[in-house]
Amino acid sequence: MRKIIHWVHASVDGYIDGPKGEFDWPVMGDELSAYSETLADRSDTFLYGRGVWEGMVAFWPDAESMSDHPHVLAFAPRWRATPKIVFSASLPADRWTQRIVRGDLAAQVAELKAGPGTDLLLTGGSGLAAALTGLGLIDEYHIAVHPVVLGGGRPLFASGPDRRALRFAGSRVLDGQVVVTRYDRA
Repeated sequence: MRKIIHWVHASVDGYIDGPKGEFDWPVMGDELSAYSETLADRSDTFLYGRGVWEGMVAFWPDAESMSDHPHVLAFAPRWRATPKIVFSASLPADRWTQRIVRGDLAAQVAELKAGPGTDLLLTGGSGLAAALTGLGLIDEYHIAVHPVVLGGGRPLFASGPDRRALRFAGSRVLDGQVVVTRYDRA
């Protein structure tokens, strides 16, 4: 069965973006970029909630024209080539999405996990991550905590899931400043 891997950047105070939605604070050094690319290597499909999707589709299709950062240059072609599934009740179809999931989240995600292929990479977001966590459908959590206090924004997990025990699977410091911790579903 395919796994859902949740990959997310967070501030020390537990937010995934700033008070005005800003996402200009994660620093992708060489080690963090390599870690991110390793997760993408394990996956053949990328998953997004609507909010993260809007940010991704605004950047990645033409990313090389906006940045010459090594991570951007390495990941942009992969992002364009990898099938992407967006979870949204109202998002219209676009040329970058393979599928838009609406309706019964539990049944549709169970179908995705049971289907052929390698793992599914859920990037960022708090609402979809909370919903999938509440349903027990996320298998691995990879949380990159950056050395910044944002003072507000969207929390790492939107309210909703009941308490859920996870199993610590490891932690490491990347680029001398970002702590990435992995938890597995218990």
